[in-house]
Amino acid sequence: MSTLQYRPTTSHIDLNNLAFNFKSVRRFLGRNIKHLAVVKANAYGHGATECARRLEKEGVDWFGVALLEEGVELRNSGITKPILILGGLWPGQEHLVIKHRLVPVIFDVEQAALLDAECSKAGFTIDYHVKIDTGMGRLGVRYDQAGEMAAALKAFTKIRLDGLMTHFAAADDLDQLHFSEQQMSRFDRVSKEFLNAGFAPTYFDLANSPGAIAIPAARRSMVRLGGILYGLAGDVLPKGIAVPELRPVLSLTSKIAQIRRVPAGESLGYGRTFFTKRESLIATVPIGYADGFPRSLSNVGQVIVNNTFAPIVGRISMDWTIVDVTDVAGAAVGCDVTLIGRSESLAIDAAEIAADAGTISYEITCGIGPRVRRSFIG
Repeated sequence: MSTLQYRPTTSHIDLNNLAFNFKSVRRFLGRNIKHLAVVKANAYGHGATECARRLEKEGVDWFGVALLEEGVELRNSGITKPILILGGLWPGQEHLVIKHRLVPVIFDVEQAALLDAECSKAGFTIDYHVKIDTGMGRLGVRYDQAGEMAAALKAFTKIRLDGLMTHFAAADDLDQLHFSEQQMSRFDRVSKEFLNAGFAPTYFDLANSPGAIAIPAARRSMVRLGGILYGLAGDVLPKGIAVPELRPVLSLTSKIAQIRRVPAGESLGYGRTFFTKRESLIATVPIGYADGFPRSLSNVGQVIVNNTFAPIVGRISMDWTIVDVTDVAGAAVGCDVTLIGRSESLAIDAAEIAADAGTISYEITCGIGPRVRRSFIG
């Protein structure tokens, strides 16, 4: 019998499929635009360093991260392409921007002043982008206050505005296309205000994944490609539109650790939320909510064992998930269990799991925790 060095719960990342998705999207967009690959949150749970290395090799122009720390990690791993810090800076991080050649997003004058002062002290000039809030209501200078921001930014001489960006609130919902169009109109007015103030940004950046695919008018000088790079499109892109061919990048597997025959009428798991209706064959799988497998899948979700769907029964606990394999031929300790991905003729994708869990596929893959070993292919 072979031995395992690790618990068999593994996230498999197919970097060849990642590269395929990028090239497929690039062909689909069909214009001479720059492509920013969003690798924040550990590349949506796929492994930021490894994904960024492959995407840089494939010709991605920029990377986007949420935190300065994520940008530093990429630089330390050898990534050389420009890195945009989408979430801006916290006071005291300015010197790290200079040290690691990062490009911050700015959304208030105080951030700009701190960065300009640090650049003056260091004798450097660095680029930055300004985020405009055109209707998302989250981060950014409000579109109706952007003229004042532009005037204030003229005072700084050691930082150079090289991009304007915004973020769509509902690009995935074509029933709200009117609002996306309103956001674009607001962005265009703000862009003119900055141009009239004497700025000459290289990048005008509106479109996230759904915006880039579903709203051709949003494809300006750069698009931000997030979930679609990882094949996460089923619950992200609008239905009924033309889309590029995408392949899943992540699969999640484990093995049966224990199997027991349980009489009818017995309860399973915390809270006794499930009772066997017949004599049942019950398998225990070493994955739980501490690994990012949602507790909300309890008594709702399913896995694949021996090319058969097997229901999750009882509450998912911190480290374990219980599965009913009564109808699975040949179920035994050591059998492979597919939680996300394809196994022979059956498949479960992240969007299906998300629907059962009442969330979106991004949360499913981002939630796969560090206890789950990642295996990279390609």
